[in-house]
Amino acid sequence: MQRPIECVLTGDYGAQDIVWLPPEPKFTFLADPFGYDDGSHLHIFAEQYDYRTRHGVIERLTLDREHRLVDRRQVLREPWHLSYPQVFQGEGAVWMLPEAHRSGGLTLYRGDAMLERWAPECQIELDCVPVDASILHHDGLWWLFYSSAESRASKVETLHVAWSERLAGPWTPHPANPVRLDRRSSRPGGTPVVIDGRIMLPMQDCSATYGGAIRPLWVTRLDVEGFTAQAGGPLAFPAGSPRRCEGMHTLSACGAVTLFDVKTIDRSLSGLLLEIRRMLGQYAPE
Repeated sequence: MQRPIECVLTGDYGAQDIVWLPPEPKFTFLADPFGYDDGSHLHIFAEQYDYRTRHGVIERLTLDREHRLVDRRQVLREPWHLSYPQVFQGEGAVWMLPEAHRSGGLTLYRGDAMLERWAPECQIELDCVPVDASILHHDGLWWLFYSSAESRASKVETLHVAWSERLAGPWTPHPANPVRLDRRSSRPGGTPVVIDGRIMLPMQDCSATYGGAIRPLWVTRLDVEGFTAQAGGPLAFPAGSPRRCEGMHTLSACGAVTLFDVKTIDRSLSGLLLEIRRMLGQYAPE
């Protein structure tokens, strides 16, 4: 979307502001977009998922200043599923913090000058295996917001917080963890940002279904002793989707543009047959 995230939160945009990427090949999708602008190109890092393997990898899509796709390539693959690749600057480098709870932990990756190769820098040790860890530098500290992978319920209804003076740690879990228990606004869903002096966390509303909507969570207190926040209402689905929109899953700020993904469900006969074959073991996860 060719509007900053503040406009998205207030609904100050129209269908003409939205640039939709072309549809993905059958049985695949792109999700969890995060952006990095190098001054000449907008790089979108996203999960590329194949239903036939049940395995996610990270791709980089490069757009020119007119938001035309000029390059696309895989930039990170691991034996485990990857998604939610937040990319950010800090401490003299560009970093990626992808969701990888199936690996049993959280790995911070350092990018090269071309943002094509990502090398593991360190493991971030927390009070639980995190899901969709989202990072923010605020008041001289790095803050992580994440859900717990302990159970199916905890993945969508708990919010944990941790802080550190440096990215490599040590990281200190908040003494009030989990600081929030609410299926409507506890699982992170995008880039934490500061707007008019207030921290806003995009959160997934999973009250009806996973990836059902995005709500802004406005943090009213964030320090090493306390955390309070108030959730806003679910954001309206963007107009003009080429397919039926059944949810919004991620909302990411990148300067003058905002990245988002919408949820669609394949109810075709071929999609149903693929799911049956997967259940029978004819397609095995990698």
